[in-house]
Amino acid sequence: MPHSTSRTVRDPLWQNVHLDAAAAAVVDTPEFQRLRRVKQLGFAHLVYPGAVHNRFLHALGVYHLTGRAIEALDRKGQLDRLDDLSRRTIPEIELAALLHDVGHYAFSHAMEELEPDAIPGHHEDVADQVLESPGIRAALGELGAGAVQRIGELIRGRSQHPLQGLVSGSLDLDKIDYLRRDSLFCGVPYGAVDVDRLLDSLTLARESESDPLEVAVTEKGISALESLMFAKYQMFRNVYWHHAVRSATVAFRRLVEGALDAELLLREELAGPTDEELLNLLDARMEDGEAPTILRTLLTALVDRRLPKRTVELLGDELPEGIADWLPHRRDLVRRVEDRLAEDRGLEPGNVFLDYPANPRMLELRLLLVRRRGEVIRLTSEGEAGLIDLPRLGRSLHHTTRVLRVFSLEPAGRWNPEPLLDLLASEEDVVEQRLESGEPIYTG
Repeated sequence: MPHSTSRTVRDPLWQNVHLDAAAAAVVDTPEFQRLRRVKQLGFAHLVYPGAVHNRFLHALGVYHLTGRAIEALDRKGQLDRLDDLSRRTIPEIELAALLHDVGHYAFSHAMEELEPDAIPGHHEDVADQVLESPGIRAALGELGAGAVQRIGELIRGRSQHPLQGLVSGSLDLDKIDYLRRDSLFCGVPYGAVDVDRLLDSLTLARESESDPLEVAVTEKGISALESLMFAKYQMFRNVYWHHAVRSATVAFRRLVEGALDAELLLREELAGPTDEELLNLLDARMEDGEAPTILRTLLTALVDRRLPKRTVELLGDELPEGIADWLPHRRDLVRRVEDRLAEDRGLEPGNVFLDYPANPRMLELRLLLVRRRGEVIRLTSEGEAGLIDLPRLGRSLHHTTRVLRVFSLEPAGRWNPEPLLDLLASEEDVVEQRLESGEPIYTG
């Protein structure tokens, strides 16, 4: 491949992003260029038309922020505390930040809502395979033996490098970039994060004398941490889990599941295609073979934005705590419930979708805090009384953000939610028994 030199890229969020020669070589690979064709926010552009930004831009932004964080630590002399190997491999931290999303599927996280066995792995695991591609290995060749493996460990959060927390963890800079960037491109005011204050508060610390060094924040960064966490809550509530975004996502999930069931797609084919490539592949396979009618309907719904409509919508305060605990991990059972609901309403299977998104780690916090007098404490999701209390609200905010919805492709008006609540309040074995009985599960 041609030799790459350092360059500057203009970014609408951070303005100038300076790439060193190694980063420029990575960016020039086909594997990285593919990220131009994977939307950052999946189907959010169907709600917020400006949200057509891609994983390519986001990766450049995370690389930029990681470089700024390393410079901030260097100005304070913190990097002098690292051992020789950790200092020598600092460039790998920035490259791991650049490559952290290189394994992303089409439509970003939507694909990862399928059952784990239905996809080749989490996008960070797929990144391992991409790192082994000839193009990426050649771009990273000058870093020496073991660099590719070390970068992969950083991406998966398994590295022992003291700067691991910049790439993966409560403070990873991925979150800061996507919150700011998604807010900008969606045209909403929810992603405000005090980036300068947060970066300026970075330091290295040990929880005890026998523990290794890790990324930490000083006490002056507390308000910036709070801004980060609340921005995430606001973006989930207003953008990532917007009802129409969720409608498109569940339709896409059912489309891919149906295509796998009908053997129009193979599991191994899910890793690699970009957004449009996957939709075009599905379209071509449906033309060539006999595909269930519902799959063509779902594909058309996504392409032409004729999305399923809400028939039930229940907010957090209308739901008992712990309802439908089986929903996130029993996709097979959810599909059976969806199809029985469709049957009970006189619809064909595949026309009804049950959605109750969960992300219990949404407001997770676990990092070291250096107090003004030098005391080092571990901030967790329990917070620290009188110091940072937002994490104490984490479970409540997550409960508030989640909305239980039923969508239908056929105009059906609003359904009475009571029979559904009765079903979802049941244990999964009870739900299975009701399904196997053949009796209606929705009688509203």
